[in-house]
Parts: sequence; C-alpha cells; structure tokens
Amino acid sequence: MALISHASPSSHVCDEIAKFRSDYSMNFGVPKHGEMAKMRLDFLNFASSSSPAKTLLSLHAGNASLGCKRGSRLIFAASPPTEDVVVAAEPLTKEDLIGYLASGCKPKEKWRIGTEHEKFGFEIETLRPMKYDQIAELLNGIAERFDWEKVMEGDSIIGLKQGKQSISLEPGGQFELSGAPLETLHQTCAEVNSHLYQVKAVAEEMGIGFLGIGFQPKWGLKEIPIMPKGRYEIMRNYMPKVGSLGLDMMFRTCTVQVNLDFSSEADMIRKFRAGLALQPIATALFANSPFTEGKPNGYLSMRSHIWTDTDNNRTGMLPFVFDESFGFEQYVDYALDVPMYFVYREKKYVDCSGMSFRDFMAGKLPSIPGELPTLNDWENHLTTIFPEVRLKRYLEMRGADGGPWRRLCALPAFWVGLLYDEVSLQNVLDMTADWTPQERQMLRNKVPKTGLKTPFRDGYVRHLAEDVIKLAKDGLDRRGFKETGFLNAVADVVRTGVTPAEKLLEMYNGKWGQSVGPVFQELLY
Repeated sequence: MALISHASPSSHVCDEIAKFRSDYSMNFGVPKHGEMAKMRLDFLNFASSSSPAKTLLSLHAGNASLGCKRGSRLIFAASPPTEDVVVAAEPLTKEDLIGYLASGCKPKEKWRIGTEHEKFGFEIETLRPMKYDQIAELLNGIAERFDWEKVMEGDSIIGLKQGKQSISLEPGGQFELSGAPLETLHQTCAEVNSHLYQVKAVAEEMGIGFLGIGFQPKWGLKEIPIMPKGRYEIMRNYMPKVGSLGLDMMFRTCTVQVNLDFSSEADMIRKFRAGLALQPIATALFANSPFTEGKPNGYLSMRSHIWTDTDNNRTGMLPFVFDESFGFEQYVDYALDVPMYFVYREKKYVDCSGMSFRDFMAGKLPSIPGELPTLNDWENHLTTIFPEVRLKRYLEMRGADGGPWRRLCALPAFWVGLLYDEVSLQNVLDMTADWTPQERQMLRNKVPKTGLKTPFRDGYVRHLAEDVIKLAKDGLDRRGFKETGFLNAVADVVRTGVTPAEKLLEMYNGKWGQSVGPVFQELLY
C-alpha cells in the first residue's frame, strides 16, 4: 500500500505509546488492563542481548524493518511486497499483533500523506475494458520507458515498483497507483500528475484511455477481464458465498483513498472516530458512479452501495470504535474474528477462505496443518478487511469514488486538513460527539443514493459538508504549505449542492441523449 510507517530503532515510539496509554486511561475513563499495561513491543525495541547490527535487518532493498529476539525466535516487522521471511518457531501472541499496529506510531514531524487511486483502462475505439495482454504490454512499456521494476507472479507481470511507489492491478484490471509517503499535498499532486503522464505516454500509442469514475458505467461482469493473480481467484470463489455484490466490488469499482499517520494510540482513536463519522460526507462529496450497464442505477455512488452487500464480516462503520474501551487491542480482536482468505507460501496463495486466524495462531489451520503465522501473514490478513476506515500501521480513508485528476488531489486535501490539524480534528470530534450509532449508520446507508440531499437532524448532509469543508480549509491554512487550492474541486460541490454523479446524470438526460458512451470522453484522463 501507499504509506508504510516504519518504526525507528529507538525508544521514542515506545515512550510515546506508554505516555498515551496513560493519557488514554485518564481521558476516556478506561481502567488499564494488566495485559495492555505489559504489552510487549518486542519488534520495536533493541534486544538487550543483541547488537544493533544483529537486530536491524533488511527484508528487501531500501525497506528496512526491525527484528528482535524473543526467546528462541526472531520477530520481524513485515513490509510489502509480502514474502515468507521467517518460519515462526512458536505461536504469535495477541501482544505481538497489538505491537504490530502500535509500531505505526510516529511523531508529528514524520507524518506523511499516501494517496492511492484506481482507474478503468479501456480501448478508445470500442470502449471495451483492457484485456490482460494489453495491460501486460502497458506495464512493460512503462517499465522500459520510465525505469520501473517489474513485479511478477509466475510468468505474468502484475505490477511495477519504483522507490516507494507501486502500480498494481485490481481484480478486473483496474490500474492502481499506490503513491509514496509524501510531506505535502503539492508533492502528492505532482506525483499524481507524473503518474498520469507516464501512463498516458504509453497508453495513447496503444489506443488505450483511462476513465476516472467509481463504477464501470457500461460493461457487465462477463465483459470484464480477470487478472492472473492467485489471491483474486480465491476471493472470486468466496465472495458469492457471503454477499450478492462482492464480484461487482472486485471487478467493477474504482476508488481514491488517502493513508494517514498517527502519533499514539490516543491519536489513532481520535482520527479513527473522526474518519468514520465523516466518511459518508466524503462519499457524498466524491459521489461519481451513477451508471450500471449503460443506464442510471438509482444511486449517486453505486460503488459505496456495493460495499453494503459484499461481506458484512469485513466491511462497515465499525461501531465498536466509539466504545470507551477501544484501542489497538480491540481492533486486533475484531480482525482476528474476520474470516481469512489465504496464506502466502512458496510464492503461491493457499486457499484458507472462511478459516480462523485464531486457529492459525494455534497451528490448527486445516489448509496448512501445524504451520504457525508470521507477522507477514498478519499483515496480509489486515489487507483483506474492508471497513470504511481501515487500521494498519496507518489509517486508510476508504469512502470516496474514483474520479478525474482534480478530485484525486482533493481527497487527500480534505482529510489532511481535517485530521492533521489539531484544532480541526477537535472541532470534528466535538461536532460528531453526540451522533448516535443509528445516525452514523443511517448516513452510511442513505448517502450513496441521496448524497448531499440526505436529511440529517434539522438539515441536510450538504449543511454538514459546508461546515466540514471550512474546517478542512482552516486546517490546511494552519499547516502553512499553501495547500487550500486543492480543496476547490469539492468546495464547488458544496457551493452548488450538485455532486459529480448528478452532473453526469444531467448530461446523460440532456446533451448525451441517454447514452453513457460520452462519459468515457468526459472523464478521460
């Protein structure tokens, strides 16, 4: 993913966590659990019996992670791309899993912005989705022309890497850039523009274009190509067992998201709560998926609606995040109960769909009996959980539809202004403090259909959005990087009260003569 928060080999992060654990107990009236107070962050600390040279290990070039002795085993902080790094000699404990999440804590001066965005590739002449052989040609062309490293699965090229950026393929060939962790929104938008330039330079020669929208507007599932990635085959077989729209999610949706850091457990909690409460507001502002198979589908964000019936074991608004007891431990408990998809062994994906990570920790996984998980397995498992805000070693804001390039820069601006500024963050928490779980869920359910016109208390979501955009702008102003211009695209949505999806519907019913074909030109990158 775009933003990997690496712990530094010092006591700073552990001291921060200890300090905020104390603060958290006082601020939220939660008694310290003995287990939590003694939580072992083994892989964050230098082992007293090991030299730094033995303790610091690199998992792959340019991506240092920490390893520490605990008893007879060595624990590594995992880093993508996911490989088998070490075979555990004893079971991981829940403290290890908690410590993995806590290792994301970093001081404010090291907070970064990681932006990810997906887009649909299509043949300009036919509007049909790119086939895999065209995608392979495109990836090879970008690699050779712009010096990217190829990522292979077997004999198939499935992505590219360059420094801390990566290009990957979603199940239906959606092209995703996972950007590098960057300090300012100017850098983020420059990265987006550079990526689009490189992709277009190769794609245009092939007669390929890219569409910035949240849901495939024209083609049905049977027309979408299937990428040669083992994890997607497992998911494709499992999805219909747990929801009616999972295959649509895999093959026909595109999103833009931003990944943001936290300084402590208490800071994570505050950002998680603010992000969840306001995620429907972001969904409304970025709603951009009103068509299915050539016709209006009755939603402004079909992409968002699809997540409501994909797999309820791993999606949603996570009400427990608002419990007084919430913290890293509670998220670990949640994640342990989310059924698994796979385990990665010897460069192959082993189908473990529906099985329990708790059983895996006890060596009782039927697919690989007797084997124990590594932190890489835990990291993999966390990537298969899809709530509206997701916790890894950073927080992912996941509620927005894909869109044209201006809105790719607006989404990180929106969340950075709200969550990276203490005053704006506190204002958000104050604004949403008395929202009930039922109200938050109501917004989640209704916004995909009615957007900014969704009623809320004595007003509408548009009124909430006006207040939130002002808070985001003020937060960006206080950052001092002159970043507020990146909010213009969503500020216009609030000012007019018309979402991107409603603009598309207006053109569909007007000058487009009820044809979705022109959307491919309208939202062409």
